[in-house]
Amino acid sequence: MTTTYAVLSEGLEKRFGEVRALRGFDLAVPQGTVCGILGPNGAGKTTAIRLLTTLLRPDAGSARVAGHDLVREASAVRRAISVTGQYATVDGDLTGRQNLRLFARLHRVRGPAERAADLLARFGLTEAADRPASTYSGGMRRRLDLAAGLVRRPRVLFLDEPTTGLDPASRGDIWEAVRELKRDGTTVLLTTQYLEEADQLADDIALMDRGRVAHTGSPHHLKALIGSYAEVVVADADALPKAADVLDRLTGTRPASDHGRRTVGAVTRDATLTLPRLVRELDAAGVPLLDAGLRPPTLDEVFLRLTTDQEVTT
Repeated sequence: MTTTYAVLSEGLEKRFGEVRALRGFDLAVPQGTVCGILGPNGAGKTTAIRLLTTLLRPDAGSARVAGHDLVREASAVRRAISVTGQYATVDGDLTGRQNLRLFARLHRVRGPAERAADLLARFGLTEAADRPASTYSGGMRRRLDLAAGLVRRPRVLFLDEPTTGLDPASRGDIWEAVRELKRDGTTVLLTTQYLEEADQLADDIALMDRGRVAHTGSPHHLKALIGSYAEVVVADADALPKAADVLDRLTGTRPASDHGRRTVGAVTRDATLTLPRLVRELDAAGVPLLDAGLRPPTLDEVFLRLTTDQEVTT
């Protein structure tokens, strides 16, 4: 079966003077999926999004968004996409309903009043619809902003850190909205500083580093790349160096110690390392244990190891 890509870029490059912000950006996002774009500061995430949304012109390479060439058909790309940033763009002096009607009229949507009412209901804002947006909580304003971005029913939605600064409940509301968009067939490109968010929402993740995509795959696939995580809790903090020596020898990676929690842990790709063996080796070294375990790595650990070539630290 042929995969239809909502976003397909090959070799995109962008310079700002002597700075190479993108160094061959390749990305393939199947239609109707959520793709998380992650990377350390300076990795090129913002530049990539600005290119894919036609706000910048690439110096080299090519891309198609919603089936349209990024450079030759920039106007068609803009008609097919919507962009919602981390800061609300709605007018605080207007009510929620007035904001959505205004966006609908600007985009020449038929039945602006009906479209506004539909979106207010979809995002749980009907009761607050006739209040000024300036009276909304942060989570409500973010939901209104997202609703404004959906007035035209975009084929591809770019979300730039949509839950930054929100409380957990409001973040959960946005997550559910993204899941609903996916169910409706909208393709979502998501940049986020919350790795748990990408773990929860993304079908695939593109890890960026130094201006290019360093690794791609599902959260499960990326976690499998770095193996298991061995972590032990010692009864006496003085035993942490000895425990670290054992984990260093067993895993082949530099362990990370946390004196406050009295824990030491390290990533291992050795499939033969079992919990009984780990406990035996620590006991033989005279390390007094309170707990020990082998678990899959978190996405935070994946992010650190695959984008910075550093061991996990605490």
